[in-house]
Amino acid sequence: VSLQRVGGGCAILFFLSETAPTSAYSSPARSLGDTGITPLSPSHIVNDTDSNVSEQQAFLVVVAIDFGTTSSGYAYSFTKEPECIHVMRRWEGGDPGVSNQKTPTTILLTPERKFHSFGYAARDFYHDLDPNEAKQWLYLEKFKMKLHTTGDLTMDTDLTAANGKKVKALEIFAYALQYFKEQALKELSDQAGSEFENSDVRWVITVPAIWKQPAKQFMRQAAYQAGLVSPENSEQLIIALEPEAASIYCRKLRLHQMIELSSKAAVNGYSGSDTVGAGFTQAKEHIRRNRQSRTFLVENVIGEIWSELEEGDKYVVVDSGGGTVDLTVHQIRLPEGHLKELYKATGGPYGSLGVDYEFEKLLYKIFGEDFIEQFKIKRPAAWVDLMIAFESRKRAAAPDRTNPLNITLPFSFIDYYKKFRGHSVEHALRKSNVDFVKWSSQGMLRMSPDAMNALFKPTIDSIIEHLRDLFQKPEVSTVKFLFLVGGFAEAPLLQQAVQAAFGDQCRIIIPQDVGLTILKGAVLFGLDPAVIKVRRSPLTYGVGVLNRYVEGKHPPEKLLVKDGTRWCTDVFDKFISADQSVALGELVKRSYTPAKPSQLVIVINIYSSEHDNVSFITDPGVKKCGTLRLDLTGTSGTAVPARREIQTLMQFGDTEIKATAIDIATSKSVKVGIDFLNY
Repeated sequence: VSLQRVGGGCAILFFLSETAPTSAYSSPARSLGDTGITPLSPSHIVNDTDSNVSEQQAFLVVVAIDFGTTSSGYAYSFTKEPECIHVMRRWEGGDPGVSNQKTPTTILLTPERKFHSFGYAARDFYHDLDPNEAKQWLYLEKFKMKLHTTGDLTMDTDLTAANGKKVKALEIFAYALQYFKEQALKELSDQAGSEFENSDVRWVITVPAIWKQPAKQFMRQAAYQAGLVSPENSEQLIIALEPEAASIYCRKLRLHQMIELSSKAAVNGYSGSDTVGAGFTQAKEHIRRNRQSRTFLVENVIGEIWSELEEGDKYVVVDSGGGTVDLTVHQIRLPEGHLKELYKATGGPYGSLGVDYEFEKLLYKIFGEDFIEQFKIKRPAAWVDLMIAFESRKRAAAPDRTNPLNITLPFSFIDYYKKFRGHSVEHALRKSNVDFVKWSSQGMLRMSPDAMNALFKPTIDSIIEHLRDLFQKPEVSTVKFLFLVGGFAEAPLLQQAVQAAFGDQCRIIIPQDVGLTILKGAVLFGLDPAVIKVRRSPLTYGVGVLNRYVEGKHPPEKLLVKDGTRWCTDVFDKFISADQSVALGELVKRSYTPAKPSQLVIVINIYSSEHDNVSFITDPGVKKCGTLRLDLTGTSGTAVPARREIQTLMQFGDTEIKATAIDIATSKSVKVGIDFLNY
């Protein structure tokens, strides 16, 4: 530990390593307790130069991958004709009653754990395997939620395949991204008539806005592993936030490209059938006619709905997908139509998977949890079949439906149940007291519409409750529009619930090809990442520093006396507060000095909290969330100055937190890593 005087009588104390550690993350600094730093020059600077404009012209095409919980896809646009967005080729396979512009997010590995297939191909192949052989293969679906639900995500986090075997999440995500990379490059090469180079592509990957930094960094690592881009060329990949992408696309909508859930009928009670239903049927017809063309023209003008918005108007984007629901509040800034985020992204795990989970609970109730869990492991392919049958019936649920919904039970379910319990499925249904699910003689579960609606209720209630909370916030009052996007937005039950709850407060708009909204918006974002000018920080970020001890202000237990000087330890030096607005390109500037001139690495711990009034890194709710690592090798010339000052610039206004650093004495840039995964 050494103490250094810095001009102006302020002193700096570091507990830092003196030699460059061999591995990036084994710095002795960590074992010595926290770095104590007094900041030299805390300051906040804004630079509005769009630094990313020049390098953007280098890419010939932008390819966006919408990596969804239940379904995924890609779309692209050539930078020379940005008004044309091409959605990927049709997929082989597909389900009755489900449009296949995207493909299921399912992946199949061979028993040797090598990549076999993705999407419908993976599902169909797995389904056709002999049951005993299927147990050896690794089939994964709906695995993206793991990144949201894992509190301590690392590069080693595991996923569980359908047969119960564990496999590294990073590997699976990398396989999936690699698959999309190959498909997209192949399609681009076929179009161009010659080999299309990966270096000509700017890649965009979408993630939920409510994801924390580690999950975003995990996605980036998976992209590096998949060979989409290299860490040295990291700008070639942009992480886009799903509701932001949707918001960008919604700005371009023309009137015939959306359905407004009319609120006129809501005067004398809500008549769902003639508003929600009819508008949506017409729209589906329109889409069906246009399905053959996979190219969408996005006019360069601002859409008609947008022309009604004035400077300062606010709108909410509700992105309801398979796994999560993400809510974002944007305000329009004219004349360019730039967007400003008004309230930090909120939401939660209230996607359509919740409905599947309720169906599973219903099966537990009828057939017993022990049987269902056993069946999943012993007959994994048949379980997948049953969920596919449920999915297509789930899509037929509607507020005004009167006839029952039939779900086919796979033969092996009926057969295995008899072996397991010694009596028939029919007997189980009669005995179960679940009166709204009956057995039909054709080997189907017959559900009343009320039974199906009941499965949606918990998830939809959570979404409505979350929206109600959001509408209570002062920043969100006077919202003009609510855009309902994402795959789950196609559900008439959700549309009706949102309309009934908020139709009198704002206009509710559903873009037509609602499941592709995010994909198309992500392409637009890749073409112009500077369109969102102001974001809100989801958390308070800072580091632990030493300040001069002030009697009466600082708690006595924080006192540290070193060479006669009294210091207060663990002081939280705040970079940015939760829900603070940050402009794109705005930099938080800090200067750090190594404890010894010869020191080659500085590792500083980063802390975060959901509260904004944080005084010490030991306060309740403050967690260590990452590290900032300054690598000083190669920056010093022959003569090492007695006192080096490393200026660090951090950016919080982008979709990911970024950092750069400069050695003031030599003006050379310092290699800096900001890490939320491996700290």
